[in-house]
Amino acid sequence: MSRHTHRRLRLPADDRSPAAARALVRQVLAAGGRSDALDSALLLVSELSTNGVVHAGTAVDIEVLADEHGITVTVSDQQSGPMGAGVGSRPLPGEMPAHSPVAEISTTVAADTHSADSVFDVPERGRGLFLVDQLATAWGTSHHPGGKSVWFRLGPAEDVALTMAPETQGRAVPAPAAGDEVPASAWAWLVHVPEGLRDRLSMPALVSELLTRLCEVTGAATGTVWLDQGDERGRARLAGYRSAELGPSAPRARALTVPVPVARPWQASLVLHPPAGGGPGKYWPELAGLSAQRMAISIDAERLHTEERRRRGALAFLAEASELLANSLDVDLTLALVPQLAVPRLGQWCAVHVLGTRSAGAQDLRLASVAHVDEEQLTALQNALGADGDRDLAARLAEVAATGETNALVGPLEGVAVPLAARGRLLGTLSVGRQPDRMHTGEDIAVLEDLARRASLALDNAQAHAERNQIAQDLQRALLPTELPVVAGAEFGAEYVPASSGVEVGGDFYDVLTLRRNRWLVSIGDVCGKGTQAAAVTGVVRDVMRALAAENRTLPRILSSLNRTLLAAQTDRYATVAAALVTRRESPGGERLLDVTLCLAGHDRPVLLRADGTTASVGECGTAVGLLTEFECTETRFSLGPGEALVFCTDGVTERRHGKEMYGTRRLRRVLRGLVGHSAASVAARVRENVVAFSAEAPRDDIAVLVLRNPATR
Repeated sequence: MSRHTHRRLRLPADDRSPAAARALVRQVLAAGGRSDALDSALLLVSELSTNGVVHAGTAVDIEVLADEHGITVTVSDQQSGPMGAGVGSRPLPGEMPAHSPVAEISTTVAADTHSADSVFDVPERGRGLFLVDQLATAWGTSHHPGGKSVWFRLGPAEDVALTMAPETQGRAVPAPAAGDEVPASAWAWLVHVPEGLRDRLSMPALVSELLTRLCEVTGAATGTVWLDQGDERGRARLAGYRSAELGPSAPRARALTVPVPVARPWQASLVLHPPAGGGPGKYWPELAGLSAQRMAISIDAERLHTEERRRRGALAFLAEASELLANSLDVDLTLALVPQLAVPRLGQWCAVHVLGTRSAGAQDLRLASVAHVDEEQLTALQNALGADGDRDLAARLAEVAATGETNALVGPLEGVAVPLAARGRLLGTLSVGRQPDRMHTGEDIAVLEDLARRASLALDNAQAHAERNQIAQDLQRALLPTELPVVAGAEFGAEYVPASSGVEVGGDFYDVLTLRRNRWLVSIGDVCGKGTQAAAVTGVVRDVMRALAAENRTLPRILSSLNRTLLAAQTDRYATVAAALVTRRESPGGERLLDVTLCLAGHDRPVLLRADGTTASVGECGTAVGLLTEFECTETRFSLGPGEALVFCTDGVTERRHGKEMYGTRRLRRVLRGLVGHSAASVAARVRENVVAFSAEAPRDDIAVLVLRNPATR
């Protein structure tokens, strides 16, 4: 049973106002038990309130009255002026309701009152009144001092059905087919799709349903919606309709084509064919245009959804590419990775050319890496992109490198080339070939340029890392002897493994200096820290020891002078040093011996490997150099007999870790016991291998091993 319900509301000139107006109508109809008129009422109040917001530009008053006979809705703007000519009002039979202007508004919202054309001007923008005339049981307009109003009334559902007869009074559109009855829901579908159904239907299904309703209303024999998404695939049939009464042959009548106003690069059109022997109706363009606008909303929503999906995919792709590229500090690996990322995501093939230098000093592009979706075509692609390949392509790439701008590639290898540049320096070019079935879109090129920027930065970082690594290696080699002495009666062997960083000079060093024919200075040490400062201190330690040893000073005096030198330099670096003066002699029995005078300045004791396989740590530890003004150092003297060896190492050996376990001196001595009879070089190499293999991790500290051995010869 229906109940009497009355609500009033003022809404601002805002694009959210039509939704608020629809919500008000829903509430009143639900409270009054008039859900039978819901669809038509929502459609009409939406159209009229939208017109008020868009054209009048003023606040809009909504008044809704539901009673046992139906629902009356009044929409008023706040702009005075004449009513536009066009569609006349249609009163209730035998009655012209006198509209009472809305005086008291229960809810008032401040509104923008800028000047605009009236909501109710009909000739160009009269579709709101056109729908009111078709769906309402009765409607009318009125003026009041503060503006103008349009009211409409809807009776029971059976009274709203429209009989589109030519003689209908006040109708703006003639009947599509004389005598046919068109339900109000079909008209409503032209401009308003029920929200529940709209959410359930896909874009093609929704457009197809809109096309079907349009053809039913107009009486068209066939209808087609064409869509071109702006790629090379061209126009495709999105939706179609064919009347059940139509025979197998297509209609020959003149067609009506209406553009569907979708955003570029997409293009769409709506085509209607009248029945055979007829032509488009007088109001077909108006109805088709109205349907085309509603189709455009759905198509544009799908386009935006597609673009958003592509955009998210592009962002995910670029994020993954950035992570992979950032983890590579190797130049060759970075160059090989870039084409693998681009293919097939951005094209059929991809090539990276890097800038090289000719012998004459001029720069040229050299093919560094290439990828293709079809590996069988990889060789041919490499030949075309190489130095002796396509000259036109080479010229186009040279142009990209010279201008630093993206350029198209033409010919058999069609695609796009973008420059590779980072920190104001040109590195090369990145070329991507187009897919066989589509051109590169603007979005594709934007993603490609973004990938090129990230690849350029990764390549520049890798090149800088390689240069720093090379400098560190060169400096490290300068602090180590290029070769060890090769003499009769004494063997020297050494191994050095830098820490895993590879870009900083380590503080570990070793040295063997020949003082005279049968005398040598053997030293090994570790300067605290890494980098250029540690390298500078290492050079000082090595050079001072060499200079003082050449003056035939004793080891305690050499190390004491070194300590004063480092303290005078006021550096925060100190060093541990193990130094030995080695003299070769023959015993009275003719046995060759190596007399060793050993001093330890804070360094680990070396291990003595005897000929019978036993081991012992020798020497007495003193004060590290460059640490304290009071320096202490004690000499230890012993001889190496035939087959015996003295093994020095830095803490990178003994302190290498496997989890919580350290390599330690005991493990070192155990390894040395199995190396009796091996040459000094072999002993050093085997110790290095065993220490490195102790842990799967790369060394965190430099590893230095120095071996002095007395060969087992008489």
